[in-house]
Amino acid sequence: MEVQLGEETKEGGSFKRGTFSSMPPPANLVTNGSVDIRGRTADKSTTGGWKASPFIIVNEVAERMAFYAIAVNMVAYLVREMHQSLPDAATHVNDWVGAAFILTILGAFLADAYLGRFLTIVIFTIIYSLGMVMLTLSAAIDDLRPAPCVGKVCPQATSKQTAFLYGALALIALGTGGIKPCVSSFGADQFDEADEKEAQKKYSFFNWFFFAINMGVLMGITVMVYVEVKKGWVWGFGVPTASTVVSVLVLLAGAPVYRFQKPSGSALTRFVQVFVAACRNHLKGVGVVRVEELYEVKTRESDILGARKLTHTSQYRFLDKAAVITSLHDPQKINKWRLCTVTQVEELKSFVRVLPIWASTIALSISFAQLSTFFITQSTTMNRNLGPHFTIPPGSVPVFAALNGLLLVPLYEGLAVPLLRRITGHRRGLTSLQRMGVGLFVSIFGLAAAAVVEKRRRDSLDSRSMTVFWLLPQFFLMGSAEVFTYVGQLEFFYDEATDGTRSLSSAMFLSEIGIGSWLSTALVKIIQRVTGGVERGWLRNDLNASRLDNFYWVLCAINAVNFVVYLVVAMVYRGREESHAKVRDEANVAVAVNADEEEGPKWD
Repeated sequence: MEVQLGEETKEGGSFKRGTFSSMPPPANLVTNGSVDIRGRTADKSTTGGWKASPFIIVNEVAERMAFYAIAVNMVAYLVREMHQSLPDAATHVNDWVGAAFILTILGAFLADAYLGRFLTIVIFTIIYSLGMVMLTLSAAIDDLRPAPCVGKVCPQATSKQTAFLYGALALIALGTGGIKPCVSSFGADQFDEADEKEAQKKYSFFNWFFFAINMGVLMGITVMVYVEVKKGWVWGFGVPTASTVVSVLVLLAGAPVYRFQKPSGSALTRFVQVFVAACRNHLKGVGVVRVEELYEVKTRESDILGARKLTHTSQYRFLDKAAVITSLHDPQKINKWRLCTVTQVEELKSFVRVLPIWASTIALSISFAQLSTFFITQSTTMNRNLGPHFTIPPGSVPVFAALNGLLLVPLYEGLAVPLLRRITGHRRGLTSLQRMGVGLFVSIFGLAAAAVVEKRRRDSLDSRSMTVFWLLPQFFLMGSAEVFTYVGQLEFFYDEATDGTRSLSSAMFLSEIGIGSWLSTALVKIIQRVTGGVERGWLRNDLNASRLDNFYWVLCAINAVNFVVYLVVAMVYRGREESHAKVRDEANVAVAVNADEEEGPKWD
């Protein structure tokens, strides 16, 4: 039975026209607002789930392979082909990586507000492919690079040559920024949270998604590096370019079985509206009234397009003032800059609620930045021979961490989760916050191992006598930390996000990688300045004269302090579901008290 709602007003609120049904939706239809390619409510039997996930995962593998093939080779390309100094080249690559992950905020905004996740992925993958084509042309056309060195004289690149290369890298960074925050969320959208079986599969998807990321990284730092060494830069950039173009076609091929979430408008605008409305009412002396008197539309769905209603929570009660109805509000015309719904207020609360968790995990990203900088620099001074006929390229050394991810995910899913489920009673074995805590804890030992190995390498008479496999412990431990933390962040930021902020929430933790890359550069400069500069400090041009082990101990101490801070933040954190449960419990207590008062005193 369906009931039509016309325009009506009640207690100063105006309610939009809509429909609601007194009957529950059919069991074969999703309940999270997803639609199929024709715009109809998605059918579980024909859309989503593991039918749709492989297409999405292939796109991510191709993107990660291309990105890391560039990341591990770009310093060498800038030095050898563009004749930049090593410090300048390393700084430019760090800045580029940082920008790529910071731009995820832009991609998330466009996806949530206007384009939707699927269309955003398609558009930015095309932009990414264009950047890859330009990068390949830079390597293939002589006029786009400076002339080769003659002896020790190396011509500098012209402004046009530099602009073309940086234009290519800018498009790749922009493409990454659009793709990254949407792919994991779009994949999770394929599973209905209200369905217990599909909800469990969603968390498996996050694990296998991380597995796919490591597969792409592995191919980028091994196969692509090998291709570049053996075939040259054109092949080294051309192959990942072709794979990126193919990934667009693969993604489009899965469109008939995808579940799509409609864009819900600008979440950032809605956040500002809540804050402005709350401040307006606060300055007018408006107090927070009973929850029942806060403004909310009377339709089944919220007034945020494609988003479900949210239950009021008791945290951040100042923001509730944005939903207080006063005599100044025109019941026929609601201005969202003056009056917001409970759902809109709760959306901002959900965003604010995760900020302490986000802030307390940034330090780990500084440590992860070492995987592609100083860890690789260490390997260049060590014996990288693998048998009599093969030498491991320095850019391929991070394979130790990537392989660790490939091994740990199946082991965790197949062995650890069932065991932990029996111990903790939690359906995922560990909560997302616990997984992140494990990763932060393991990273402390990863950096301690790096410091110990580096001191041994520096004190040895001939570092070439040390095999590169001495670096295995630090790569293994840091890779393990990444497995636990990254997947925990995927789960946490998706679960705590609202329907209208999924991509933005994913972009939050991805931005940590970019911030960590920039902070790593800043920390290096600070330590150089404090310890005596490039000539006498801990970090010199000559690694054997440096004290890189001391730098690792500093990072180890930072991670230890950060872990303690994270424990405090995580212990006091109350998630969206916990907040709603507390409100329901308080409501039940209030109902019970009222019932007792109506019935009068009871005598034994």
